[in-house]
Amino acid sequence: MKPFRIEIPQAEIDDLRRRLADTRWPPEPGADGWERGVPQGYLRELAEYWRSGYDWRAAEAELNRYPQFVTEIDGATVHFLHVRSPEPDATPLILTHGWPGSFLEYVDLIGALTDPRAHGGDPADAFHVVIPSLPGYGFSGPLTETGWGVPRIARAWAQLMSRLGYDRYLPQGTDFGSWVTVALAAMDAGHAIGAHVNFLITPPPGDPRELGALDEDTGRRLARLGRFLAEESGYMKLQATRPVTVSYALTDSPVGQLAWIVEKFKEWTDSGKSPEDAVDRDRLLTNVSLYWFTRSAGSSAQLYYETADMLPVSDAPRRQPPVPVQLGVAVFPHDPSQPVRAWADQAFPNIVRWTEYGRGGHFPGLEQPGLLVEDIRQFARALGRG
Repeated sequence: MKPFRIEIPQAEIDDLRRRLADTRWPPEPGADGWERGVPQGYLRELAEYWRSGYDWRAAEAELNRYPQFVTEIDGATVHFLHVRSPEPDATPLILTHGWPGSFLEYVDLIGALTDPRAHGGDPADAFHVVIPSLPGYGFSGPLTETGWGVPRIARAWAQLMSRLGYDRYLPQGTDFGSWVTVALAAMDAGHAIGAHVNFLITPPPGDPRELGALDEDTGRRLARLGRFLAEESGYMKLQATRPVTVSYALTDSPVGQLAWIVEKFKEWTDSGKSPEDAVDRDRLLTNVSLYWFTRSAGSSAQLYYETADMLPVSDAPRRQPPVPVQLGVAVFPHDPSQPVRAWADQAFPNIVRWTEYGRGGHFPGLEQPGLLVEDIRQFARALGRG
């Protein structure tokens, strides 16, 4: 394991600003809403702020306050944050992000998780925090071979925690990270004390006769999922089938990369007129910048190709393995995939904590970090810390 610092060359920053200034904009579409995609007026203003107002060096300095490392696992470079708690009996916790996120999703949780005493909490709730970047994402790359699907990532995370000397640990995940978390808990149940997720896909029973009468809440959740599949899943189909083709445009055009990601932060968050109603603008641009500077648009999209048979756009999504440890689920109302508790219990009979929140969306670590911290704490308390 080698210490790591983020040090983007100034030439890369200058190149980004030049490309933003030289953007070749399409003709105005004659519509200013989000129904057809990111409105050009909004994107022009955000791109100009990225070019002339946003301070990457400040973001870089903030991230470099946390101990970071890289190591090689199964032939891949894995970048991770490792922040140990001042409390000696803290529980090891591995947090896994998804797409189009990054390790940045969890940065605002680190202080409260590692040092609750300093944040008005109970020191018994302390965690040693490990936040890896998924293979092919950010500084975990570039990937030199294919085959990095959920099971392989889970095996790599088990090896990572072993290398760090953690015999017992709690995995937590969001988006793809939730699938990795479930797979990790299933294959490393001897070391995982439980599993916590804030994203869970619950497909209906295979036999339509088992559906029965749908209550109003279940109908609403299915309608939201149906809208996602009908109107918001084009990116998923493209990345699951032709990730290399789309990578050329996203790696060459910063405005293209910006639009590709910012659209999801509008559609999947508890936002109003713009994503910044839910997520801080500089945080949003730091996340996009991580994709841009590491040229990871294509390598991150490869995960969709590797997991195509698990995605909701596939004809018959492959179900996740049963989890032999206790599972905690935090549900945020503006996530496009709203799990149904009855169906979740059929697939995961070990659910011991299920919490429905009144605000927040797909990126709770960025939208509602306090709620996510407390949910993780409460779940760990219920486990008795293994």
